[in-house]
Amino acid sequence: MCVQDAEEMEGPDTEKKSSGPPKSWPLHCEFLDSQIGNWEDCVDEKSKSDWQSSSATGASNQSILRNSFPIESISEETISSEKKKNVESNFVPKLRSGDWSDIGGRTYMEDTHICIDDLAERFGCSKLLDGEAVSFFGVFDGHGGKGASHFVRDCLPRVIVEDADFPLELEKVVVRSFRETDTAFAQSCAVESGLSSGTTALTAMIFGRSLLVANAGDCRAVLSRGGIAIEMSRDHRPCCKMERKRIESLGGFVIDEYLNGQLGVTRALGDWHLEGMKGKGGGTGPLSSEPELNLTTLVKEDEFLIIGSDGIWDVFSSQNAVDFARRRLQEHNDVKLCCKQIVEEAMRREADDNLTVVIVSFHLEPPPQLVVQRSKFRRCISAEGLQNLKCLLEG
Repeated sequence: MCVQDAEEMEGPDTEKKSSGPPKSWPLHCEFLDSQIGNWEDCVDEKSKSDWQSSSATGASNQSILRNSFPIESISEETISSEKKKNVESNFVPKLRSGDWSDIGGRTYMEDTHICIDDLAERFGCSKLLDGEAVSFFGVFDGHGGKGASHFVRDCLPRVIVEDADFPLELEKVVVRSFRETDTAFAQSCAVESGLSSGTTALTAMIFGRSLLVANAGDCRAVLSRGGIAIEMSRDHRPCCKMERKRIESLGGFVIDEYLNGQLGVTRALGDWHLEGMKGKGGGTGPLSSEPELNLTTLVKEDEFLIIGSDGIWDVFSSQNAVDFARRRLQEHNDVKLCCKQIVEEAMRREADDNLTVVIVSFHLEPPPQLVVQRSKFRRCISAEGLQNLKCLLEG
């Protein structure tokens, strides 16, 4: 379920070496050749014979070398590719994070979030992944109360760290921890019914150059790679064909884009109080707490990651959010202020839900200005077209 920009090494001699007839020797080489000929005339026959033998051996060796190492193998593409790999492998993310949230247009605040720079250190664990700290970021969008979102925020990171396979098998650990946290919340609800509620959950873990995103619900994580928005998660809603197929195979149904006519999401933790949502006695219900994973390796072009609750994405497209964040970071390079500005912009766009944003930057510097490539073709307009455009603009 888990979901090159080196310099081009061009030389002016490239085409000269690969095409055209062989050229005559330069003047200084002809002079040396004539001197060697004069020297041959002066040596005795034995020395001449030895020298000729040595020359023949050298020529033979050169022939073998040519056959063993064809010149095509030392091409510009090979050198460029190797240089690109070295640049990518030397990239080390410099993490900075910021967060902001607001109640938005709702009466109650059910969103919550968490940012942990070193997961193991936070919980007093000495486990390390090749000496690298594991950073943890999460957004939790509650519904029916704040009990589930706050429980998962506090419990999930600890369950991950305390798993026996942490940090060597993070993907398995995360999936297992989501399920265990969901079960633990069910037990808490049995003792204290006032906690009964549900929450979506999206977490991002960064270790070295690896980014692991786990999502259950409709929060979203978007990666800015050179200014291009890359969605690292998929919204789990009843309108999704894959989710609908899974729901129906487990005895669930969709009415008016709601799971069993009650929920607008198809994956969440909690909601144990809703009849027919979660499997009883070890069974599996249509509402799943199993996260969908996306593991990727960060490269130098990766600028930042935006994690937002669904209220943000109701008024921002993924690319729009990346464009907005890039402009703000280029202005002041303050990650927390950028989060605040995104939330304020969402409210200005009349978002009517709780709003939470977490941004993780992978560089200390602001995102670079994008260079627009000019077209090689000259664009022009005819005199008639220019006159039509003028008339259209003037009304």
